[in-house]
Amino acid sequence: MKHSRFTDEQIIGILKEQENGLKTADVCRKHGISEATFYKYKAKFGGMEVSDARKLKALEDENAKLKKLLAETMLDNAILKDVAAKKLVTPDVKRDAVAHVCEKHGVSQRRACEVLSIDRSSVRYRSIRPDDGHIREAMKMVASERRRFGYRRIHVMLDRQGIVMNLKKLRRLYREEKLTVRKRGGRKRALGTRRPLALPSRPNERWSLDFVSDAFTDGRRFRVLAVVDDFTRECLALVADTSLSGVRLARELDAIIARRGKPRIVVSDNGTEMTSMAVLKWCQGTRVEWHYIAPGKPMQNGFVESFNGSFRDECLNETLFSSLAQARIDITEWKEDYNRNRPHSSLGNITPYEFAMKIVLEKQAA
Repeated sequence: MKHSRFTDEQIIGILKEQENGLKTADVCRKHGISEATFYKYKAKFGGMEVSDARKLKALEDENAKLKKLLAETMLDNAILKDVAAKKLVTPDVKRDAVAHVCEKHGVSQRRACEVLSIDRSSVRYRSIRPDDGHIREAMKMVASERRRFGYRRIHVMLDRQGIVMNLKKLRRLYREEKLTVRKRGGRKRALGTRRPLALPSRPNERWSLDFVSDAFTDGRRFRVLAVVDDFTRECLALVADTSLSGVRLARELDAIIARRGKPRIVVSDNGTEMTSMAVLKWCQGTRVEWHYIAPGKPMQNGFVESFNGSFRDECLNETLFSSLAQARIDITEWKEDYNRNRPHSSLGNITPYEFAMKIVLEKQAA
């Protein structure tokens, strides 16, 4: 708004001159204003004294301050509503929120920080930390090849490549790259007393076996027999077929024994294949003890159950099988990778094959 060159007191004085008998034209000529300006002054200040003008001025200033305060309050509320859904916890999120407010609402950085209660020093800070681009790329490479690996196993795989770093740093990069593995929901298990298993002390002391089922792309079902050495955690066999009888189970166990020797005990559930006459005859012929877990207690066979979880999560759920031949090839490749390349957390992040070789070398040294 354009300000007048006369104060309110001077304008009232000009009007008083006209009221005292001086012609309007003469008043306008004397003070260098037009008649339109004079009548505009008269409409606003006519009949007022100097004290009234001062009160009016004070009232206008107060109204202007209140309007400005109201506008600022409404703007602050709009800013707070705009970022209400965001949790302003980490410095990066705070910087993004301040930049968003400055761009959308047209306020200064200082004003945005004041409204959001954020320290300007944290917003203006620029990190001098290296970007670790090669580490991020190596980490994403491992995560893309092994999509169900968490940050601990990725740390082991990077360590094998010669990329050594603190686990906390890797976890920070892992979260920044948004590589977190989404947990798949599992069925609820019955709660109750779980008796701990006595751990085996040498290879071939105890084998665990179980069946896992899956489907081809056309909907047909197939099963996989999984056999695990509970001490070395090696997967001894993954036999895939559309049906697996007790006779086939005994034949597969004979094939494993021909490669690595006979176990002392085999642990399984009470499935029809495990309790068949063919398996009972096999136990009598080989003199291998067969232990059946309690019905409804799968954690009594926890080693193979844990293996089944990894097998389903990293292989079956990650692969589409179009035929039995393809399923056998992919499952066999995964078994070899599991035994020779995949780090096992319960073995100190070495592979089952490396653990078995370590036991053999320790026996030879003794």
